[in-house]
Amino acid sequence: MTPELLALTLATLLQMVQMALYSVLAQRQVGRRYAASPRDEGRELTGLAGRAQRAMNNHFEGLLLFAIAVTVVTYTDTADSGTAFFALLYLVTRVAYVPAYLFGWAPWRSLIWFIGFLATAALLILALLP
Repeated sequence: MTPELLALTLATLLQMVQMALYSVLAQRQVGRRYAASPRDEGRELTGLAGRAQRAMNNHFEGLLLFAIAVTVVTYTDTADSGTAFFALLYLVTRVAYVPAYLFGWAPWRSLIWFIGFLATAALLILALLP
């Protein structure tokens, strides 16, 4: 497995951990009965549960772009030490982003997000270079 695909696999597992964390925190806030219901009446999550939900949703967005970048690098056979570095950088920033969001580390959360975003962009740009 290439370093880029390994980073994508680990980032996907991170997303699954975030989903589980969000589920537990949300259920604690709204109760099991509501969580098991069809949720016809929405409830806005607050505090840690709300932050976990927003961090999870943010990672869904970033993971899609990262998956595209890794796919492009993989299929164009442009993987090298640079793409491996940026894939790892993306993964590290996404791991750091979770506690940064949960505990409200401002402005660090935004900086961490931006570094991960730039890492994804770098993967795509490196794939375009001959």
